[in-house]
Amino acid sequence: MIYHSKTVAFHTLGCRVNQYETQALRERFAACGYTVVSETERADVCVINTCTVTGLSDRKSRQCIRRARRRNPDGIVAVIGCYAQMNPREAAAMPEVDIVLGSAEKGRLPELVAAFARDGEKRAELRPFGADFGPCGSIAGMESRTRAYIKIQDGCDRRCAYCVIPYARGPARSRPAEDIIAEARVLLENGYRELVLTGINTALYGAEAESASDRGVHTIVARLCALDGDFRIRLGSLEPTVIDARYVTRLFAYEKLCPSLHLSVQSGSTRVLAAMRRGYAREAYLELVRTLRERDPAYGVSTDIIAGFPGETEEDFNDSLRLLEEVDFSHVHVFRFSRRAGTAAASMPDRLPADVKAARAERLLRAGERSAAAFLRRNVGAVRSVLPERTDAETGLLEGLTENGIRVLFAGGAPLDGGFARVRLLAEEQGGLRGERL
Repeated sequence: MIYHSKTVAFHTLGCRVNQYETQALRERFAACGYTVVSETERADVCVINTCTVTGLSDRKSRQCIRRARRRNPDGIVAVIGCYAQMNPREAAAMPEVDIVLGSAEKGRLPELVAAFARDGEKRAELRPFGADFGPCGSIAGMESRTRAYIKIQDGCDRRCAYCVIPYARGPARSRPAEDIIAEARVLLENGYRELVLTGINTALYGAEAESASDRGVHTIVARLCALDGDFRIRLGSLEPTVIDARYVTRLFAYEKLCPSLHLSVQSGSTRVLAAMRRGYAREAYLELVRTLRERDPAYGVSTDIIAGFPGETEEDFNDSLRLLEEVDFSHVHVFRFSRRAGTAAASMPDRLPADVKAARAERLLRAGERSAAAFLRRNVGAVRSVLPERTDAETGLLEGLTENGIRVLFAGGAPLDGGFARVRLLAEEQGGLRGERL
């Protein structure tokens, strides 16, 4: 169905799932006759796909909404996603906003834009999350010419003490395997050579299946690995709240699966982890990392860590610092504790002052940088498989990502010939490594 030939722009905040869903909406709008333009251009429809994981995320969402209206005074401004889901009245009350849709309603956006274009009536719609996956569409490509995300799962049932996402995304739901395989085939036919499996809690894929043999992310990895073609699969993240060291050993059977995982630790203190309701201790997390590194000493492990959780003592904080020193993380994302209404942590006593949280976050950032530098040194001299993505404008060198998640600059060969390159990693450069093509 073609509504009218107009322009649409998107701004996406937050996680890879949001990025995937924005791409699905881009393709939906294009099928409806819209031209997709950059968010810096004027557009007839401006879509802000929001995040609410922290208070800062909420502020950024509101700032983007106001900026979109200033840039497009006569356009339709639609606010969708997690901030809209958690704060629908606040979003709808903003004079800049025409349409508000929660996380479960994203797929209806083209329909509601057409309705607003007809009658100019402001709309704010949220519906309860159902038991079905309910995707907002599938994709045939992404802005990257080499790497594409595939959303395989949505929602989470774990209810960590600090986390609002189960309320913003609903219960854990898995995408039907046949839909995933069909989308993967299209992406591979379109030239993509890395498929990144993503979800709100990817490790819960298949958790609702009746048969135990159908549960676990390894079940869909196995089916994807059976597809023809020279490609690789990357798991965006797995939650230690769901998996353990024994679980990850199952993944070693799949040669197309990249030796790279995001494993959110959140704290290096067992006492704080218990207060967070994470369900594992410090040593269990370290055992998980050791299992991965025994498989490959340069296995890429990135993480998230929170500074200033309520009741976090100096000793607890030092446990987190020591964890970053013990594990050479490929990347560390640091967050200050953000009080989120409706979570268990929102009413916990012994909240830390803002300046203490800021100081601890800064120290974690510096420790994270040292951890990442150690990880890069761990890889110098190794030969890795690199998927070239682009040519660096300043140096003319090719830039790509190793299978274990390191960004590499190197010379030689066609820039984007669709194939992998064997590269010897030589020295640190621009947050990654310089390499030599073999």
